[in-house]
Amino acid sequence: MTDTANDNAPPSALAQAMTSALPVMAAPAILTLPRRSQVLELGPVTLIQGDALEVLPTLEGVTDTFADPPYSSGGQFRGDRVQGSNAKYLNRADAKRYDQFTGDNRDQRSYAYWSALWLGACRQATAEGGLVGVFTDWRQLPTTTDALQAGGWTWRGVAVWDKTEGTRPVLGRYRNQTEFLAWGSNGARKMAGPVAPGVIRKAVDKQKAHATAKPVAMLEQLLAPMGGVILDPFMGSASTGVACLQTGRRFIGIEAHAGIFDVARVRILETLERLERERQAAA
Repeated sequence: MTDTANDNAPPSALAQAMTSALPVMAAPAILTLPRRSQVLELGPVTLIQGDALEVLPTLEGVTDTFADPPYSSGGQFRGDRVQGSNAKYLNRADAKRYDQFTGDNRDQRSYAYWSALWLGACRQATAEGGLVGVFTDWRQLPTTTDALQAGGWTWRGVAVWDKTEGTRPVLGRYRNQTEFLAWGSNGARKMAGPVAPGVIRKAVDKQKAHATAKPVAMLEQLLAPMGGVILDPFMGSASTGVACLQTGRRFIGIEAHAGIFDVARVRILETLERLERERQAAA
């Protein structure tokens, strides 16, 4: 966590009040954190700044895992992959708007090995029968489904995010307008509970807080079959955290980058305050 984040004032009364407005759910347990990590509790939200592979073995009490890791994609050759994340995924006009995120320069073999490690650690923290969802693109989809199984999960399918025709066209080719959610379960899962759509058509938000942020409205739909304590080991600007708050869930988010962690902190506080104002207005 940055010094700026440490010096900020505590959550407002509105944000603190939000805790009592949400359904009562068992809080996740956090064991001894690595020395380099910082933890911030904001009512039903736990934010941890640190490396996921170091933090994940300290967690328990998670119902489901929902992850949007760096894809290590966006380039066919090694020289492309080692570029900064903004150069790979954004146009020049947007490249200066967002912090560069880390961990996006692995080749496919090392990406598979790394993914199997963190997916295995997530499974250890997740309840038996709990779900996992992992975002990926077309290049890394086969690798991601392999890594999910190598991490001990039972692979059960793939959901599709159709980003609409607003994505960049490349002349003479098919438009790459989809990303994917590889999903599975921690062992057997009962045939019960809400059903989420297998295909969601939703344009990328024009206003977002992270270079590769997913639309919150879409995340809310994808969270439908999941339980009350969601773990996101690569939370970025905490879009999944916002979706959890808006659907009455607890959220545990991990972020390695100090600047992006602070963006997530501010966004969660703003969401807590907005939801509490809405609750008071409806009372």
